[in-house]
Amino acid sequence: MLEDLQRQTFRYFVQEANGENGLIRDRTAEGSPASITAVGLGLASYVVGVERGLISRDEAVERTLTTLRFLWEAPQGRQGDAIGYRGFFYHFLDMETGRRAMRSELSTIDTAFLIIGALVAGLYYERSSEEEAEIRKLADRLYRRVDWGWALNDGATVSHGWLPEEGFLPSRWDAYSEALILYVLALGSPTHGIPERVYEAWTSGFEWRSIYGRDYVHAGPLFIHQLSHVWLDLKGVRDGVMREAKMDYFENSRLATYVQQAYAVENPHGFREYGEYTWGITASAGPGDYRCEVDGRERKFYGYLARGVPDGPDDGTLSPWAVVASLPFAPEIVLPTIRHYDEAYPQMRHKYGFRCSFNPTFPTDAPGRAGWVSNGYYGLNQGPIVLMIENYQTGLIWSLVKECPHVVRGLLRAGFTGGWLSRADVGRPENGRGAGV
Repeated sequence: MLEDLQRQTFRYFVQEANGENGLIRDRTAEGSPASITAVGLGLASYVVGVERGLISRDEAVERTLTTLRFLWEAPQGRQGDAIGYRGFFYHFLDMETGRRAMRSELSTIDTAFLIIGALVAGLYYERSSEEEAEIRKLADRLYRRVDWGWALNDGATVSHGWLPEEGFLPSRWDAYSEALILYVLALGSPTHGIPERVYEAWTSGFEWRSIYGRDYVHAGPLFIHQLSHVWLDLKGVRDGVMREAKMDYFENSRLATYVQQAYAVENPHGFREYGEYTWGITASAGPGDYRCEVDGRERKFYGYLARGVPDGPDDGTLSPWAVVASLPFAPEIVLPTIRHYDEAYPQMRHKYGFRCSFNPTFPTDAPGRAGWVSNGYYGLNQGPIVLMIENYQTGLIWSLVKECPHVVRGLLRAGFTGGWLSRADVGRPENGRGAGV
């Protein structure tokens, strides 16, 4: 079941890529720009594809090299139509030209996902060929070019981003979020790093809550508990916050997964079909802004939104991809849920695996069924499926990242100790993988 789902999902990164520049669509909707997060996830997914026999190594190398060359050579500068500035990249890029699209922001978090995907590629392609050596060199150069310190904008934490027309965005990464990987990369940079106090400022914004009898660092949407863990194996590895709490971030994500299931079982707002095997609330597409009466109750539905539990927003929209991305944390509840989605909602499977979301509560005139099912796919959803299935089965992405000296340095500067970080040879370039970085 998992291999079939992984194989179907992987196709997104092959078929929704521009072979001329390596950019990958944000989503399957017509006219969609590229998303730099999708590109980062794609670079890592090609690695999984090679290991799983879904793509040849030669093709993966060619795709990866095309992407990294384009990202390195495309113009950076303050002009509004560049690909990026100070090593960061705009969130959305034109699929053909690679220039800034949709007046999007220079995104710190999306750049982090792009860079870690490039570093994974640099760690994996370790052969002595000119092509694989160039992948290692370009991945390292892209990382070293990012000016993380500039993104502080004289503040205590990293800014969400920057616009050439207006300057820095007012929002910052100052609360528990998917930004852990961003802070690790910024702390580990040998060229433009940030002070250790910045990490402490980030963790000072964490909110601990007790929900359904589970005490954990809270964030409502499930993706927040997953996206940094796509790259980082944090079992038994703890920073100061987690040492004091006598747990780790892996356990924190496990608890968040169980809270999601418990919320669906309780179903406090009475949405259709929520239950033990029907859960998964996160940032996702939705039916659209619409208000109507369903089962005698006034309902408000939304389009794309960061949904969460237990405080919402929640409009009955569920995302199977978010369940799959929790597979390493709680396979005992995730596997039965994947199986249930496969059997109970066959309309959720299409050419790229699970569609991104559906809403059984949303009314429809279609005979014999009720509800809304998304038509398309998002790269942000597809990548965690491919990569977290692989981490659950083999730990491949985790094992590669453990050999990255930059990531190890970032973790150590953030105060992480224990677990695999205790190995004497961890992250040393001379131990094989990582020699190019």
